[in-house]
Amino acid sequence: MIGTVALYVVLLLLVVFVIATVVKSVRIVPQASAVIIERLGRYSRTLDAGLHFLVPFIDKPRATVDLREQVVSFPPQPVITSDNLVVSIDSVIYFQPTDPKAATYEIANYIQGIEQLTVTTLRNVVGSLDLEQTLTSRDQINGQLRGVLDEATGRWGVRVNRVELKAIDPPASVQDSMEKQMRAERDRRAAILNAEGVKQSQILTAEGDKQSSVLRAEGQAQAAILEAQGRSRAIVEVFAAIHRGNPTPSLLAYQYLQTLPQIAQGDANKVWIVPSELNDALKGVGDVLGRRDGGGHDAEPHEVDVEGVGGDLDAPTLEDPGEALRRAREEAQGATREAADSESATRRGRRAPDSGGDVPPAAGAPDPAQQAGEATRAAERAQREAGAPPVQGPDDGGAGTGRTPTG
Repeated sequence: MIGTVALYVVLLLLVVFVIATVVKSVRIVPQASAVIIERLGRYSRTLDAGLHFLVPFIDKPRATVDLREQVVSFPPQPVITSDNLVVSIDSVIYFQPTDPKAATYEIANYIQGIEQLTVTTLRNVVGSLDLEQTLTSRDQINGQLRGVLDEATGRWGVRVNRVELKAIDPPASVQDSMEKQMRAERDRRAAILNAEGVKQSQILTAEGDKQSSVLRAEGQAQAAILEAQGRSRAIVEVFAAIHRGNPTPSLLAYQYLQTLPQIAQGDANKVWIVPSELNDALKGVGDVLGRRDGGGHDAEPHEVDVEGVGGDLDAPTLEDPGEALRRAREEAQGATREAADSESATRRGRRAPDSGGDVPPAAGAPDPAQQAGEATRAAERAQREAGAPPVQGPDDGGAGTGRTPTG
């Protein structure tokens, strides 16, 4: 009975041993992995993905290496730049084991080795740059780090694919200064843009005012030309109408005398200016009165040929504004020169050459006031005979006598 139990135990142990031996002799390696096999403590071979058989109790797996690309983010590292500023740099490395045997036997922990190598290389690279170059030369720093790490990790059976700097953090005081500088730069650009806008606005406004002034001047010039042409046409029409009416000399003399009181109208008039044609008008009125007293008859109304007067008045044509303005300026300058010459001649005539005093009137010269009075009285006689209302004087409101107020 005891022997039977012992036999069953031995058989059970033998079965367990056989199962364990079979399990140890079969090895399944997953994809993108490699297994290092040692035989009796020495490197034997590297198992790739698939099913493999081992010698039980002789072959032993040493390590399993992941052949996929791996990403390792290292904590921020303080680095001193060439201008003695401490910046904190956070880096990321992308690497991939290419030789499982070298990654197992050449270095104990290749990830830790890559981290330390990255820190030392980063300090060497950034130490030769100032802060501004460090912030603007990330691609250059990444290329230098990748070249150094790839060369150093090649014998470890690891290939460094990429090195990236996630963040470069300068000190807080430097960040504050940089923010102020950027704010000042933005304010300067805004002021420049505002000034450019104001400049363009003023230029456009000035151009608009210029064009408006030019157009307004052209319009005024054309209006003045049209008004002058209208006045000239009216004068020609009146002239033609007067000649068609065939006025007599007595009527012309009477109308001439009626306009004399209008010369002295106004509060500022101190002296009446008697025209030189007054004697001719008085003679005409005297002749008319003489013929009426002597029983004579007026002369036969003569025919005046006014054909063609105003016949050539075509529709008003617009003159060139520039030519009209130039001609208007020349006429104004000529009138100014004539007025100056007349004023200087008047002054020379009123003052003596030696003493500068007033020149007394010449002996026997006709008195202007007396001539005006005679003209007014003759006009009154002509009105009474013709049955017209008397001529109103400028000062006496209907006295009909010409008076010359003294200055």
